[in-house]
Amino acid sequence: MLHPSYTDLMKVVNAGVEAGEEPVVSSRYSIVMATSKRARQIIAGDTPLVENSAGKKPLSVAVEELNEGKVRIINDEEE
Repeated sequence: MLHPSYTDLMKVVNAGVEAGEEPVVSSRYSIVMATSKRARQIIAGDTPLVENSAGKKPLSVAVEELNEGKVRIINDEEE
């Protein structure tokens, strides 16, 4: 089981969205895609942005980064 849950991650990612605005993510698919992309970056050699990442799997590190707000999900228009 994934900790934190998908719904908790969605709340963290959408925390900065004001009332009436469209949320950054609206599905589990968006969370999965974002964390898998970040995990691939870590595998490719990017430095993890959280402490105590040694010995953890890249996907676990990516989820932790997202949960702590160290990584942002942006849409195609913001790139």
